[in-house]
Amino acid sequence: MKLSEFKFDLPIELMASHPAQNRDEARMMVVHRDSGKIEHKIFKDVIHYFDEGDVMVSNNTKVFPARLYGNKEKTGAKIEVFLLRELDQRIHLWDVLVDPARKIRVGNKLYFGESDLVAEVIDNTTSRGRTIKFLFDGSDEDFYKTIHDLGETPLPKYIKREPEPEDQERYQTVYAEVTGAVAAPTAGLHFTKEVLKRLELKGVDVSPITLHVGLGTFRQVDVEDLTKHKMDSEQFFVPEETSKIVNRALDAKRRVCAIGTTTMRALESSVSANSRLKPNEGWTDRFIFPPYDFKIANSLITNFHMPESTLLMMAAAFGGYDLIMEAYQTAIKEKYRFFSYGDVMLIL
Repeated sequence: MKLSEFKFDLPIELMASHPAQNRDEARMMVVHRDSGKIEHKIFKDVIHYFDEGDVMVSNNTKVFPARLYGNKEKTGAKIEVFLLRELDQRIHLWDVLVDPARKIRVGNKLYFGESDLVAEVIDNTTSRGRTIKFLFDGSDEDFYKTIHDLGETPLPKYIKREPEPEDQERYQTVYAEVTGAVAAPTAGLHFTKEVLKRLELKGVDVSPITLHVGLGTFRQVDVEDLTKHKMDSEQFFVPEETSKIVNRALDAKRRVCAIGTTTMRALESSVSANSRLKPNEGWTDRFIFPPYDFKIANSLITNFHMPESTLLMMAAAFGGYDLIMEAYQTAIKEKYRFFSYGDVMLIL
């Protein structure tokens, strides 16, 4: 397929800049692949679509405050440093993005507020990418606490406002456990402890995988031929226990639901020769777009995504291109809210 086939006009007022007042009261569009039927619900209604023996797979990655602001030595110029991934914990070596990049060269030092934290630029990786080494004398625990205290919640750039105290909680799932993401797995933001408890009482198993969401999830596709687009790699872990639970449900022909495109990417990167889920860990750059034969999940919870985004492409691959593009036009007409803090779609 072509990039232009995923273009649509999105009114700016439908781009959500704040979350719904209550996590589980975002609007939910339910799309039935077999009949093409579209329903309009709220998220807490999700429990009515799952029964005993069904499985939901969650992504338990935890967002860390990845956006720091430092000052360049000598000039004092303010520089944004966005932490992408830790390369070597022992010497605090990180891959980062810097802005404005033109001011930052190898050998430059950056100072962060009144703290003892200093970073030295070790290498240029891309036009905006740098490898930096933090110079810090304290323990690892003190280092991460300093990063946490100095850092900002890394809201996506398309949310045109400063982070607020509420974002520390709301841009994080209630089941986040394993620190490592620089963006939230947003489909999971709608779950509350109450919804999870009600699913448990119905006999629905919610089992975790981990995929540390990177900034590549927001990277624009800039080639018309989708086969030429390369996804950024993201680290993931599929535990053995989750594999057993999912495979038991598949064998019993039960519903297996991926909570979010991040979860779906991890599942599809861990398929065994007999089309079952295998325990796995590593890095995945799997790019899913139509047509695609999904092997594990048979339902998907996902937010409403940007035009021409890889996330929309995966939703279209799962739900069927024509049906999902029709659903998106319905969402615009019905004034659903889009993107990370927006409303949600359940594809059955």
